[in-house]
Amino acid sequence: MVGAVEQEQDSLKLSKLFNFRGKAGKKSKGSKNVEKGDGGGLEEAAEEEGVADENQGSDQPDDPPSSDQDDVEARQAIENLVAECEAREKQLLSDMEMMKEKFAKLLLGEDMSGGGKGVSSALALSNAITNLAASVFGEQSRLEPMRAERRSRWRKEIDWLLSVSDYIVELVPSQQKNKDGSNMEIMTTKQRGDLLMNIPALRKLDTMLLECLDSFKDQNEFSYLSKDATNEEKGNCRRVDDKWWLPTVKVPENGLSDAARKNLQSQKESMTQVLKAAMSINAQVLSEMEIPENYIDSLPKNGRASLGDSIYRSITVEFFDPNQFLSTMDLSSEHKILDLKNRIEASIVIWKRKMIQKDGKSAWSSAVSYEKRELFEERAETILRILKHQYPGIPQSSLDISKIQYNRDVGQALLESYSRILESLAYTVLSRIGDVLYADSTARNPNQTTSKSLPNSTNPGSGNDGKKGNLMTLSDFLTWSGEQLDINEESKVEVSKEIDERHMQKLNEVSSRKSYLESLGGVDSPKERH
Repeated sequence: MVGAVEQEQDSLKLSKLFNFRGKAGKKSKGSKNVEKGDGGGLEEAAEEEGVADENQGSDQPDDPPSSDQDDVEARQAIENLVAECEAREKQLLSDMEMMKEKFAKLLLGEDMSGGGKGVSSALALSNAITNLAASVFGEQSRLEPMRAERRSRWRKEIDWLLSVSDYIVELVPSQQKNKDGSNMEIMTTKQRGDLLMNIPALRKLDTMLLECLDSFKDQNEFSYLSKDATNEEKGNCRRVDDKWWLPTVKVPENGLSDAARKNLQSQKESMTQVLKAAMSINAQVLSEMEIPENYIDSLPKNGRASLGDSIYRSITVEFFDPNQFLSTMDLSSEHKILDLKNRIEASIVIWKRKMIQKDGKSAWSSAVSYEKRELFEERAETILRILKHQYPGIPQSSLDISKIQYNRDVGQALLESYSRILESLAYTVLSRIGDVLYADSTARNPNQTTSKSLPNSTNPGSGNDGKKGNLMTLSDFLTWSGEQLDINEESKVEVSKEIDERHMQKLNEVSSRKSYLESLGGVDSPKERH
């Protein structure tokens, strides 16, 4: 539609320009003609013709070429406008062909053979948005603006894909006034509520991300060294984490200026808000998706088998502390964190299904009381919530992947994929800002140890405030202060405690004085029934 409007504007420009030329020609021609109603018109015309004949052989200076120059300029303007219109028309035709190809792939479910073996429309649309973001943004290894052609492609193609949401509607009652003045209730269509609320919010987050990258357009405070730079060239700025493929940040010897550091802090806060909002929308959409039967069939019949004996006993103790629990877990790598997340999510699904299915003949039935199982499920959700806050950059869990793969709701697929890529990009930009802040801190404090991990590299939960008892938000989990590299474990414990303070009070009230295993009163139930 934008292209059609531009083409119409070009047509109006052409018509105005031709009208101007026509009026000018008529005016010049009319100045030389005589009016028919004038009685002395013939005599004056004859006199002018005679004077013209007398002056044919005389050498008189030519008229000033102002009119000819105007004609050349007008002709050149017309040619330029026509060429511009032709280029735009060619671009519109190219965009139309590209759009046809993309939507054809969506309709075929990415099965170009047409044999009906493609994926669902929801998954095809989700994959299209994910692939578009990967091809446009890439890894975003530097803090720099997007190139104009990439930005234009992103805006154009994401609008194509999101245009599907305009046709996902629901019927709502409305009042219609008849000619006789009476009112009649009718049903009208309206965009579905979740799309109407979240699509504009995600577009705003998208704009904030691009504006953040644009803010580094004219900066000259820091630069990036090539991957082949020697250790002498890198100096104290060389990377100390495992992401060796990323470029090394180089800052002035005395560090960044106050204005540059203030701008980085401002962009860091902005990106943190974007990350929080994108995470919230993504988590909400995933929670509303149905759990596929394939995932349920792959689960064991009890939570103990999913968690393992050690983790199960830690969750069912008398006094449960999620921070103490996490401190005993091995979270040294991304793989181990993801494995723990998968185990906990599986146990939550198992316990929730057992609370819903109360039929004694069901395969999911158990001798565990409803209150106990609810307590265990709440404790597991507390652990899962802390993990998601402290490690937002870890890959998706098995449950999330299964939901996305078997989802059939196109609207949910749009919201989930769009929020996921914005979340990933915001986290990446935060990591790049952390790299610059780390290089700045190293330059201002060259005597500090370089064995510390980079902020937001593997564990984004590195603290930035050594004071005890201060409430820290998700922004503090994801950001980092160059002046304090040491992680205060006591502060980290206080953070996660205050995140779920109310929730933990409820858990402590429900908790009994004895563990669940002790409360069985010596009854040795089969292991499968625990």
